Parts: sequence; C-alpha cells; structure tokens
Amino acid sequence: MPAMTDATAPPARADADTEAARQRLLMAALRLFAEQGFAKTSVREIAAAAQVNVGAISYYFGDKQGLYRAVFTEPMGSPKDDIVLFSDPAMTLKAALQGLFLGYALPLKEGEAVQLCTRLHMREMVEPTGLWAEEIDGSFRPYHEALLEVLCRHLQVPTPDDDLHRLAFAIVSQGVFLFIGRDVIHAIRPGLTASPQAIDDWTARMVDNALAMVEVERQRRQSVRPTESTA
Repeated sequence: MPAMTDATAPPARADADTEAARQRLLMAALRLFAEQGFAKTSVREIAAAAQVNVGAISYYFGDKQGLYRAVFTEPMGSPKDDIVLFSDPAMTLKAALQGLFLGYALPLKEGEAVQLCTRLHMREMVEPTGLWAEEIDGSFRPYHEALLEVLCRHLQVPTPDDDLHRLAFAIVSQGVFLFIGRDVIHAIRPGLTASPQAIDDWTARMVDNALAMVEVERQRRQSVRPTESTA
C-alpha cells in the first residue's frame, strides 16, 4: 500500500476502530445530507459531527461525492436480488405482488437510518446530483418492466400498453406512499406503522388491493373487446 499523506490518513486509532469510524462518518453524513442537502453540507461539518479528522473522508470514501453515494445506498442494506423470479411462469400473481411490496415494507422495520434515507432520497428528487437518475435506470425501471411482464402474463396481454403501464404505476404507488409518507401516516394514524406486525398487516392489505386492481383491469379489457372487434 502506498504511503498516505496527512490529507488522506485515517484517524490515529487502533485498526479495530476503523470500521466504527467509517460508520460514524456514514451516519453523520446521512443525517446532515438528509437535513441540509448535498450542496449545503461541508466535509468539515460531517467530520466534526462524526468526531474524526477531515482526511478520514478521503481515506474511506475518496471524496464528498463518494461519501454521498455510500450514504445514498448503504444504510438501506443490500437489495434482495429476486427480480429474476418475476419471469417464472409458475409464480402466482399474489406471490409476485407479495415480493414486490416486501421490498417497500421491510426497510420500515429497520429504524431511524432507513427513515433518514427516505428523506435523503426525497431531497435528491428535488435537488438532484445525478444519483436519482441512476436509481431510476438501475432499480425502478427493471422492476417496473418485471411487473409489466407479470401483468401481461396474468392478463394475457401480448405487449404492455398504456393502460398496463398505468396499472403497474398504480400498484407500486401503494408501496411508494407507505415508504415516503410515513410521517403523514404517523401524524394521522400512528398505529398503522408502529410495529413490525402493523407493517406486515399493511403489506397484506396492499397485496389485496393490488389483486383487486388487476381484476378490475381484467374485467375492463373483457368489456371493451366486443367493441374493438366490431370497429
């Protein structure tokens, strides 16, 4: 390993403490970025909040942008790589929807860090640094396309049309609101997300609601077929 300069050297502490220092930086940056945004948060402010020297940011994350990227993703944990399951013809519609909504519900059981991540993601939407566009292309778009594949299969639609896209967005919007609207939910009916069991109950209702949406779309398509065939 090349010699480190003072600017890039980690804090003077035992090797056993280096991961703890990195985690303090990560959490301090998460809180400050979520509250103030990327542009208004300085590396010195982050280092002071984490009780490390400024050079630790370069050592652990490369630079401020690298720290922001880590903060944007790491506290949420590694996503479950289950998108390939959506293409399994044997998967029921209910099972696919359960898998979809678990992706929104499970992080809500993880505490303050995930809640701060939610705020940071919302701030990134209105004060973009470029990471949100990456999130759309790397995460949201593949899952949207996988959900469309499931809906096409179960509604017997050869290719997705605008109505199928609308249905997919409407289904996912339930999970999105649970994720980003937790403060509103807590203010109006706090018990609905107050415990892991409450979140599980909400998840089950989202699945029920989505199944009902799909059934309504099935009936709508059946009702318009005669008209279309005589046009």
